Amino acid sequence: MNPVVHFEMPYDDAGRMQKFYQAAFGWRMQMLGQEMGNYVVAKTGPTTADGWPTEVGRINGGFFARTAAMPDQYPSVVISVDDIKAGMDAVRRAGGQILGDPMDIPGVGAYVSIRDSEGNRVGMLEPLPMPKKAKAKPKAKKPAAAKKKARAPAKKKKPARHW
Repeated sequence: MNPVVHFEMPYDDAGRMQKFYQAAFGWRMQMLGQEMGNYVVAKTGPTTADGWPTEVGRINGGFFARTAAMPDQYPSVVISVDDIKAGMDAVRRAGGQILGDPMDIPGVGAYVSIRDSEGNRVGMLEPLPMPKKAKAKPKAKKPAAAKKKARAPAKKKKPARHW
């Protein structure tokens, strides 16, 4: 299954939109600037230093400037796929429509908008691979006499990657 990993909504006034969502819901907003189409990332909860949600099941979102050049500018969700081209083919076979060409979002992945069988605009994202963490060096072994029977610590679940 392909999960919903992000939401998007259009805005007419970036400042007004940011003030509203910060005041009403406590979201942290980050304007990406003109080189990224004045996209605004909305962080809806605790995140890592690089902006990924730390709570399982939580997603962040974003706001884009409303423009006459883009179709179907309504709130929508973004669905993660393993392969953007295969995802586009599956959408067509299922009766959906691809809205434009896939675009590369630096540091995020390949993105394309689609229209589903009910006329809803939905985003589709092939995320870039997560950077691998450096492996920790093994600890020095204790002499046999000093070893104590220890229980293995519980494994922590890694948070799902959300845009």
